[in-house]
Amino acid sequence: MTTLITPVYTAHATATGGREGTASSNDGRLSVKLSTPAELGGNNGDGTNPEQLFAAGYAACFIGAVKFVGAQKKVAIPADASINSSVGIGQTPAGFGLEVTLKVNLPGVADEVAKAIIEAAHGVCPYSNATRGNIKVTVIHNGEAGETVVAE
Repeated sequence: MTTLITPVYTAHATATGGREGTASSNDGRLSVKLSTPAELGGNNGDGTNPEQLFAAGYAACFIGAVKFVGAQKKVAIPADASINSSVGIGQTPAGFGLEVTLKVNLPGVADEVAKAIIEAAHGVCPYSNATRGNIKVTVIHNGEAGETVVAE
């Protein structure tokens, strides 16, 4: 089921040349050279690639969701909260697919509190909602007790 929204912000970008081209936003704030990784048959050039951009975007968006949930639960999210995001790409029977792992680090937040915030953030994050049921997303709490899978 598709949930309709009324956008409050819309980003615009243009890519030219595919994985060996460029990408830029309409406002000029983003302008990147693209290169294909050697693992995908490319020359491993000095540009970035769509998977790196997706990993960075998902991580930044998920931190926003963590802060949103933290505010609702009246839990201060530390300024040094971080997410190590990994985006894998590989072949599927129909073409190519992605998988994502998000390792969330909330220093100074008790493990059980952090896990509850992370689980709720996975429910509200727009990237999580867009990928849910489409690709494998594993969300891990990287806390004092070690890594714990919070959501898949």
